[in-house]
Amino acid sequence: MKELKIKLVYKEEGLGEAWKKDFGNFDNVEVIHEDIVKVKCDAIVSPANSFGFMDGGLDIHLSETFGWHMQDELQRRISELEERELLVGKSMIIPTKNKEIPYLISVPTMRVPMSFNIATSVNAYLAMKAILIAAKKHEEIHTVAIPGLCTGCGRMPFHIASNQMFLAFDEVIFGNYKDYKEFGDTQKFQYRLNEKGLIWDY
Repeated sequence: MKELKIKLVYKEEGLGEAWKKDFGNFDNVEVIHEDIVKVKCDAIVSPANSFGFMDGGLDIHLSETFGWHMQDELQRRISELEERELLVGKSMIIPTKNKEIPYLISVPTMRVPMSFNIATSVNAYLAMKAILIAAKKHEEIHTVAIPGLCTGCGRMPFHIASNQMFLAFDEVIFGNYKDYKEFGDTQKFQYRLNEKGLIWDY
């Protein structure tokens, strides 16, 4: 099985510090302070919405760098899905037509851009799993550049997003999947993913 090299790319120092704490001991992970489009990789991640609009946040930077054809292709492929939307926890790989970074992995971190309830979600975990599973399966992707997930308009605290991304990494890369023997175990892991996420409103 191929080794996947992961480059975690940040602008905010707080996110970089959280990643260095969680991922600092792994040879296949590099934490980089840089503009993500300048990072050498086989695939770059777009922390997207479910409908393939790439005209806001980091996505507009990607569209302006690589071309708006990516949005057109992404939306075309999404329109062919049975759901007609790319669900949180799923991903899609499309070509960029760029020799330096040939692929883009679109992965929704939220259905539509919003800040409500994202910080208390497990969406960074679900998105990171989708990224890594897709990258591992793709024969031509050996290095993937990943920005913060849910940390922009989603306003997820850096340490929570980093923790969720690490737990997904631990499962997909090292096979350390959880063994839930009873329902209470799922709730305990939910709390481990996000201490703000177990909300009871009744």
